[in-house]
Amino acid sequence: MSNEPLADVRDMYMAHAMFRREFRLAPELIRGVADNDVTRAAVIADHLQIVDNGLHHHHSAEDKHLWPRLLERNAADAESITQLMEEQHAQIDRVLDEVRAGLAHWRGTADPAQRETLAVSMAQLSDLLEEHLAAEEDHAVPLLAQYITAAEWGQMLADGAGDVAPEQAPLIFGMMAYEADPDTVRDIVAQMPPEVSGIIGGLATEAYAAHAQQVYGTATPERVGARGGVSR
Repeated sequence: MSNEPLADVRDMYMAHAMFRREFRLAPELIRGVADNDVTRAAVIADHLQIVDNGLHHHHSAEDKHLWPRLLERNAADAESITQLMEEQHAQIDRVLDEVRAGLAHWRGTADPAQRETLAVSMAQLSDLLEEHLAAEEDHAVPLLAQYITAAEWGQMLADGAGDVAPEQAPLIFGMMAYEADPDTVRDIVAQMPPEVSGIIGGLATEAYAAHAQQVYGTATPERVGARGGVSR
């Protein structure tokens, strides 16, 4: 491992900003759907399912590729950090199950009572996720940058992509890149296969702008920043 290049972990912060933003803005999106407006409810539900799918695969890939390697390599405080990460993942998964069930019912009815219950569950999820992402950035990511190779990081990212359809990839990357530093986005794109790197940047920006217009009514939704706060 000593002679292998280490992981560029900056795209982890890009993913975290996406999850923070989309889940933090979700309760307001849900509450903004008029009673019985099933068309609008379906738009919001489809959007949240995309983000949920991304989070699920992101956490599954971390559990499979990252935490065991920190333990194997005796990284400092690896045992307590990986235990915390896994416990927080499990806690988030329990609330996600509630959110998924709520979305499945609400999207077909746009019932106001279901809407409020779902919005409350989504707010709880956002709070749990904020706590987890902050802990991960403070304690786990610095270790990952020291102990995980670029090749292993690539395996994690490939698994994290999960079952994303190729045509949806620009949207997902656009979500991640929306609040990222342009130099970071450029460097991450440069690490992609040539057949992807040549086109993903422009497509990603356009894909998220169009998606955000449909979901938020603007191509430039509120930004949450790297660690909390909401700005325009």
